[in-house]
Amino acid sequence: MKRLLFILPLLVFAGVAVYFGFGLTRDPSKIPSALIDKPIPEFALPEIAGTGKPALTSAGLKGEVALVNVFASWCAPCRIEHPIFMRLARDNAVPIYGISYKDKAEDSAKWLRELGNPYKAIGWDFDGRVAIDWGVYGVPETFVVDKTGTIRFKHVGAVTPDMLNNQILPLIEELKRKP
Repeated sequence: MKRLLFILPLLVFAGVAVYFGFGLTRDPSKIPSALIDKPIPEFALPEIAGTGKPALTSAGLKGEVALVNVFASWCAPCRIEHPIFMRLARDNAVPIYGISYKDKAEDSAKWLRELGNPYKAIGWDFDGRVAIDWGVYGVPETFVVDKTGTIRFKHVGAVTPDMLNNQILPLIEELKRKP
């Protein structure tokens, strides 16, 4: 019995180590979303003054394949991925909508004036409640929404050129071909 009391903590420690060791090998950008293949949540976010873009609502996301990017001015990875969205907007590849997450409206507006504004519409989610409905863990996160307003893809973290070219753009082209 004494031997079991000695070995049991070692077995528990080994089990926890294996569990966390397995977790470290997983790609954190591939966090499963319960919202994939589900309709976008209903919402209406106010506009951000000074951006020259309208407010963002769930109704505004229906009728076309679109990207929805959740960003913040205080988010370093958002700054890294932003040129990719600027290029997409310049090439008119896909309409991009922005959700400003837990940011001051004036900071988001200033950030977009400095880096450029690729968004067709921007919603100010000052308290993060709409982002919670979207299943957002943090920023940046990017979603592909089809013509019916159904979420088809979610990416956690900064979008990279490789991610864009190998996953996001092929999916967008596939979704555009569907009636």
